[in-house]
This record gives sequence, structure tokens and C-alpha cells, in this order.
Amino acid sequence: MKPNPMNRILVTGGLGYIGSHTCVALIEAGYHPVVIDSLRNTRISVKQAIEEITGKSLEFYQLDAKDTVAVSASIGNIDGVIHFAALKSVGESIEKPMEYYTENLESLLSIIQVANEKKAKSFIFSSSATVYGDTKESYVNEETPLGKPLNPYGHTKILGEKILQSGSQEFKTVLLRYFNPVGAHESAKIGELPNGVPNNLVPYITQTAAGKRERLTVFGNDYNTKDGTCIRDFIHVVDLAEAHVAALNYSGKMNETVDVFNVGTGNGNTVLELIETFEKVNNLKLNYSIGDRRPGDIEALYTDTSKIESKLGWKAKKELPTSMKDSWEWEKSMF
Repeated sequence: MKPNPMNRILVTGGLGYIGSHTCVALIEAGYHPVVIDSLRNTRISVKQAIEEITGKSLEFYQLDAKDTVAVSASIGNIDGVIHFAALKSVGESIEKPMEYYTENLESLLSIIQVANEKKAKSFIFSSSATVYGDTKESYVNEETPLGKPLNPYGHTKILGEKILQSGSQEFKTVLLRYFNPVGAHESAKIGELPNGVPNNLVPYITQTAAGKRERLTVFGNDYNTKDGTCIRDFIHVVDLAEAHVAALNYSGKMNETVDVFNVGTGNGNTVLELIETFEKVNNLKLNYSIGDRRPGDIEALYTDTSKIESKLGWKAKKELPTSMKDSWEWEKSMF
């Protein structure tokens, strides 16, 4: 698919963290996003922020992705879909597994039905590195066997991929397995907006630095890594957003019905390296302590990026110091 303002792309969960940055990237690339969001995990003010960044009006409908009839009736014609709408907290999914299976799978099935009705040509699915589950590999690629899921959230992503790989759709499908999104838009107008206590590491870091949280706990320092803390592949959310545009462009010329890409930087950083980078670039000292290991955490996970670089022509550009600077600027904008 080639960028064109006439190309209407349904973006479900489009006012969320990754969705909002992807809407900006789509508009800047010449696409017309059509956004639906229930506002369960975000705010309507994000719509205005996207419009301020891009200088364009955003077509938005407050709808639940599971409501097939309402979505289909509201959005008009569409050429493609980027499906973000889902519950996404690993910890909460362990506490509320049935809610996660219901929400994440019913919303996907609903949007597949809408895409088929509207004769969409492309479907980009927001998957996750959690599909690798309890893999014994630290450095994975798209051929790495999927492991046993460590939590219901990861299981919903595996099941979502399998549904889209079943071949019952007319459209071309690209599965994007994200590693660890961090950072915020350089304007500090959009970023991660956690409800209550953050589930992700970086918002907890920024909230601790801002005095909203007393202390950050680092879960375990006795792993077999350079400093004993877990290793992850931290990718700037703006780079991740641009990967969705690259996937959309690629979907128009792909031969396969379904293709899958890992989306990361190709580099692993420890949790302590992330904290130290945050402290250094922002000239701050963070109050943190070392706690016990957290059940379900794997020691290290980062990705080979050669497939996405060669087939999509996409490569992460922003480095960890930029991510940590942008995260803090975003946090400060909410003071």
C-alpha cells in the first residue's frame, strides 16, 4: 500500500501509547487514520495533542472494538487496519485471565469481521515478544519456536497470531512482535499514560523521579547477566510507530498471506543500565532498591532485526539516552 490521504486506515486503540504515536507517523507519511478507542486506558486530550503535532484534524469515534455493528456503521470505507485495542498488563492478566481472553480475542475477531466487510487490503496486528514465553534463547528471531506462555496476556497474543494465520481472511496480514517500547514524542505532547500504579518500568522510573512514587524496586540482581539484572530490548516508541507505517507499505507488495517481524533495536540493555542512563541524561538521582526476583520474569530477551531491516527497510534510529530524555520530558509536561 502506498501512502495516500485517500488511504483510510482504521486504527483501533488509536489514542493509546503506541497507537497515538502511530497515528502521528501515519499522518506524516500521508495516510488518513480513522481512530476508534473506548478511552478505557487513555484520555480524549490525546486526540487534541495528535492534532497539535500534525496540524491535521483526526477522525475519531469513541467505540468499543468488540462492538462490530457500531464500528462497521461508523467508520465508512477503509483500506487497511492497524489493531492495537487490547488489555496489556502482564500482572493484571494473571489476576483477571478471563477478562483478558474475552477482551483481547473478542475485539480481534470483531475487527477481522469489520475488515472483511469493508474489503480492507491490509491488517497489521499488534503482537508482542511475550509470545516467545519461556524460551531458553536470549537472542531470538522470527524462526525461534514460541515458548509456553508465561501469562494470559502473552497467551492472547499467541492465539491472536494463530487466528490471523488461519487463512480465513481476504487481506494481507503483518504480525509485529514488539519488544519493550519506551520514550515519548519529542514534543512531549504524547507519551505513556498509565492508569494508577504503572506496570511498565519506565513510567515507574519517571514517576519515582517526579516524587509520585517513593521508590522503584528492581526485581532481582542475581541473574546471569553483566550486573545481575534482567536484559531487555528497549525500543523508542517513535521508531516502533514508524515500523507500522513500513509494515503497511510492505503489505501492498507482499507475496505471502501472512508475514511476521520482530520489532526491536537488536541490542539488549540491563535494567540497571536503563536506570543509570536515565540518571545521567537527566542529571537526576533515582531512589531505587533491589528486591527479590519477580515470578514470570525471564533473564534476557532481545531480537535479531535482520529480517525487518531487509524486508521492510526499517531500522530503529533512536538510542537509549534519547528514549530516557524524552520519557522525562513527557513526565515533566504533566507536572
